[in-house]
Amino acid sequence: MPTTPAAKSRPGRPKKPRPPLPPRVDAFLDMLVAERGASKNTREAYSRDLADAAAFLTHTAKVPLDRASSDELRDYLAHLSDGEIKAKSATRTVARRLSALRQYYKFLVSEGMRGDDPSSVLDSPRLGRPLPKILSEQDVGLMLEAAARRGGPEGRRLIALLEILYASGLRVSELVGLPVGAVTRDGRALLVRGKGGKERLVPLSQPARDALAAYLPDRPYFMVPGREQKQQAFLFPSRSGSSVLTRQRVGQLLKELALEADIDPAKVSPHVLRHCFATHLLDHGADLRAVQKMLGHADIGTTQIYTHVVTERLKQTVEEHHPLAKRKG
Repeated sequence: MPTTPAAKSRPGRPKKPRPPLPPRVDAFLDMLVAERGASKNTREAYSRDLADAAAFLTHTAKVPLDRASSDELRDYLAHLSDGEIKAKSATRTVARRLSALRQYYKFLVSEGMRGDDPSSVLDSPRLGRPLPKILSEQDVGLMLEAAARRGGPEGRRLIALLEILYASGLRVSELVGLPVGAVTRDGRALLVRGKGGKERLVPLSQPARDALAAYLPDRPYFMVPGREQKQQAFLFPSRSGSSVLTRQRVGQLLKELALEADIDPAKVSPHVLRHCFATHLLDHGADLRAVQKMLGHADIGTTQIYTHVVTERLKQTVEEHHPLAKRKG
């Protein structure tokens, strides 16, 4: 077998030489390893962040890192936010580098190398929270139509799953864990046990009640001989080895349905339907507190993210369709 020559380093863009770090930064990095057990990667990350700050301060503010003022550090952080880093990652990068600077200046103060901490008066950037992904009401309708075309027990179960998810905003773990007794006697609501064992009553829409009623006669079809005793308690038994429908299987079924409805399956998941439930309710004027209770959120601040979704969609609608928005300034 012929021997292969030793691999040569690939030609590429030469790395920018990193400026030498101030001796006190080396002492700080050594402290991280010795006293805090920082890994090699953590040490290297701190080293990169502090080296970047030191280079900016040396070349732009003409001041060494150890003697930088609060205003000079603000200029550095503003420089990061103003375009050196891609917008999507800028906020997190600024937050991380500010954290490294704070740790460094605390070290200098604790070691008597500096009398004040210039980073103590700097505000951390708000990282924000990504808006939930949702489907349009039309997309949900297309998926329901696709499920109806399947027919048979599988199709009727799929309609029930989709209608309940969309009508109640259940987490998928809550859905697959529903006992038969979760359906109230009049069939108008579900008694759901959510996070922390907390129970909540979730009303069902008429289409969801109809879909559930159509599915229930098919429920024995999904039971396996010899395992009925284990499966009897659950609203959604399964013929698979798990005996009960799993979260993963529900996700697969929804993605298959999305393909049949000519919708990008990457946009569809059980949790996306939970987002749709909340957002579409607010679109039609529902009370935020009521939506909070139905979702099972302990903090209304968690529910308020959906008001931002509605606001963004309204804003986009105005920008796309209002005649004045299309006028050039």
